[in-house]
Parts: sequence; structure tokens; C-alpha cells
Amino acid sequence: MRSFAYHRASGVASAIQLGSTDETRFLAGGTNLVDLMKCNVERPATLVDVTALPGLDQVDVGPARIRIGSLARMSTVADHPDLKATAPAVSESLWRAASAQIRNMATMGGNLLQRTRCPYFRDESGNVSCNKRNPGSGCAALSGVNRNHAVLGGSEFCIATYPGDFATALVAFDGLIHVRGRDSRVVKANDFFRSPGSTPHIENDLTVGEFITAIELPVTQSLRASHYLKVRDRSSYEFAAASAAAGLELEKDGRTIKDARIALGGVGTKPWRVRVVEAELIGKPCTEDVIRRAANHGAEGAHPLPQNAFKVTLIPRVIARALIEAVRLA
Repeated sequence: MRSFAYHRASGVASAIQLGSTDETRFLAGGTNLVDLMKCNVERPATLVDVTALPGLDQVDVGPARIRIGSLARMSTVADHPDLKATAPAVSESLWRAASAQIRNMATMGGNLLQRTRCPYFRDESGNVSCNKRNPGSGCAALSGVNRNHAVLGGSEFCIATYPGDFATALVAFDGLIHVRGRDSRVVKANDFFRSPGSTPHIENDLTVGEFITAIELPVTQSLRASHYLKVRDRSSYEFAAASAAAGLELEKDGRTIKDARIALGGVGTKPWRVRVVEAELIGKPCTEDVIRRAANHGAEGAHPLPQNAFKVTLIPRVIARALIEAVRLA
């Protein structure tokens, strides 16, 4: 691990000033950042501790919107009774992530910013070829072990999977991310995360000196009738082979689909909104047959490799299962 300077920010203005250089990282829970520092993947010259910033750990669930402070702990948000009732997919995406110890430590803002678990990315000492860690060096996963890599949103430069669960629910239900730097701005969650293209080292919309202050979700009927399904190789402390955040709203007749929201995790280089499936569902009868036929469109545009081709088969199944569970709440 590289030696680093440590500062504790006393306020937002202090954090912005201290964090205004390329070699500075903001530190909150540290569950991903410190891990990567130990691997020498992250090598900051300075850490700015933002855990003491006031007012950024609140959770407010109102009739029209949910606002979650970026320093709220994952476990606090997952167990919030009003959030569990209003946004079940959000709560489920959090308590199905990581371990209890990590959820008690990790913050919501940090959760969104976690980096890929691609083994080639994390192997700084034994693997040179990683465009995400070392731009221009190549992508070892393309011809290497790629069972857990992305089939959607990849490029010739990178096929690393975005690992988070909460971001999948956030993208499905039109979440917003509040960002603070020298100026304040709000970014749509779907636009915040970036596909790799030719610059896989640029993973999100943050610029130097900016950090997340809050996350916001509009309260809709489809969010109230939502479910997060996570399929993985073991039942706990494992990243998704494929996951789906799904929600439905029915017309007053109780039979016709008025609104549908679906996003995928574990299969894309970013949380993957599946608008083609949503469009196939809206206006159709809410039956299992309709849901399964629409779900078959979920893997359109996929580019699998031999080791991860199973995800193309898995995608329609997780979409259908998540939607069928959401129907029970609609």
C-alpha cells in the first residue's frame, strides 16, 4: 500500500477544498476503497474522511419521494420500515448484498461507487493487461477466465461487470443522484454510470473534487409493487450471476399493465435498464404467459463469450421471476 496523507473534513466546503486533486479519494465506510488500496489498485496520495459531515446520513421517506443521505449505512436503509413498505426492491437489493458486517459499515454513496470485482482488474502485481486499471494495456478477460463478466454493454476494451445491487434498483425506478463539488447538480442514475467504450477507466459521471451527497427516488405505484431477485452461485456474500429489479402498476381494471420497470444486474458493464421488455408489457394483460414472452427480449444485444453465455439464458428467467413476484404486490 502506498503511504498517504489523511484529513478529516469538517464540512462540505472543507471536503471540496481538500478533495480537489486527482490523487485524492474521499473516504467513508472504506469497505471497497481500502481493500483496493491494499491490492495497490487504488494508490491515493491523500484520503479525505467525510464521515463527520453533518446531515448526510438521514433517510426521509415521504409520500412523493424518498431521499437517502449518501452517508447513511446500508443496513440502516435496508431495515428502514417506511422504505421497506414503499420500496421493497430497494430494501431487498441492500440486504441481499455483501455481509452483515459490511452492510453495517458501508455507506450508500460508497455502495454506488464500488468498483468491479474482475480478477484481472484486482491483480495489479500479476496482470498487466487491464484497460480499466492501466488504460491502453488490453483486456485479459476477453481471452481469459470470463464466466462472471458482462454480456451487455461491453466493448473491445473491457467486459468487466458492475458489481452493485442497489444501483440496479435505482436505475429501474428512475433514481436521481445528487452531486456536490464547486457546484451542485443532479444526475439521472441511468446516466451516472458509464459503459466502458474506449475509456473503461472512466466509470461514472463524477469529476475531480465531486462527491455524492444524496440519492432520491420518486414514489410510484410500480416502486411500491416491486421486487429484487438475485441469482448467484451461493446464497450469501456473493455477487450476482444475474439479478433483476422489477416493478409493475396495473390499470384500474386490475388486469392490464399500466407501467413496468425492469433493470438488470450482474450481466452488464453498468446497471442495465431493459426498456424493450417494459415496452412489450405496457398495455398487455398481466398474465404469466405475457410476462415470459416479454422477458425473452431481455437479452437482446448481448455479446456473450463461451464461458458466460449461460447469462443469455438466465436473463429472461430472472426478469420473469422478478416480475411474477412483483405482480403479487401490484
